[in-house]
Amino acid sequence: MEPFTLRVIQIIKSIPAGCVMSYGAIAEAAGSPRGARQVVRILHSMSKAHDLPWHRVVNRLGEISVQEDEAKFLQRLYLQEEGVDFDSAGRVDLERCRYSPGKGQE
Repeated sequence: MEPFTLRVIQIIKSIPAGCVMSYGAIAEAAGSPRGARQVVRILHSMSKAHDLPWHRVVNRLGEISVQEDEAKFLQRLYLQEEGVDFDSAGRVDLERCRYSPGKGQE
């Protein structure tokens, strides 16, 4: 497994309940600030195998990016069950819910 992929998996696993990270923030924390699309690929292909909390990853605006209706509904439901609120535009308050991994937190 590539070091970037391993780091992305570790970071996603470290996101605590009630918090979210954006694809770009995960990529940057993993050492590739322009690697948001790689994070999408990793999340899509490895969530089940690595038991990743996929629902805690949103876009840079705090929106759910999943297009499929059932998955979008589930992601919102899972986040709400963890105490994450959405505004009337369907966005997560990133100031309140954003997770920023630091040294020793993963």
